[in-house]
Amino acid sequence: MSRLKERYQKEVVPTLMGEYAYKNVMQVPRLEKVAINIGLGEATQNPRALEAAEKDLAAITGQHPVITRAKWSVSGFKVRTGMPIGMMVTLRGNRMYDFLDKLMNATLPRIRDFQGVSRNSFDGRGNYTLGLGEQIIFPEIEYDKVDKIRGLEISIITTARTNDEGRRLLELLGMPFQRG
Repeated sequence: MSRLKERYQKEVVPTLMGEYAYKNVMQVPRLEKVAINIGLGEATQNPRALEAAEKDLAAITGQHPVITRAKWSVSGFKVRTGMPIGMMVTLRGNRMYDFLDKLMNATLPRIRDFQGVSRNSFDGRGNYTLGLGEQIIFPEIEYDKVDKIRGLEISIITTARTNDEGRRLLELLGMPFQRG
């Protein structure tokens, strides 16, 4: 069992039950999945961008990414329906906990001048989305072998009903939010 999952069961659940007066353990918010997404607008001109991004995303998550395709044609961006425009990975279970543990304790602190992640990136239903400007902050990525710096988006989907519950869940798990 991963460290983060153990921490959730031993520390977070009892704390949240006390704070929010849940009657049942099943009411306590929990992590459902983590979705990691890379948008590849340059894939329309550079087909190699897909291969490089796939390799990076597989190294970061330990799981094979899925190619996302355009749903509509947009002439301004020279995109037609069905063209590959990104990659995504959905993590659940132990892989999800291991990834979040690595993200919170090893990756985010490597960002230069890191002051914490925004407290306001919740969607209204307790889910949190974090945008990273470069993939090279992950320890698995070798800086010399990167062809282009790409940003990625990490969405943490929880069963929390409100932003406050979701924020408290992530705080207790160790998410480094900004002071404020």
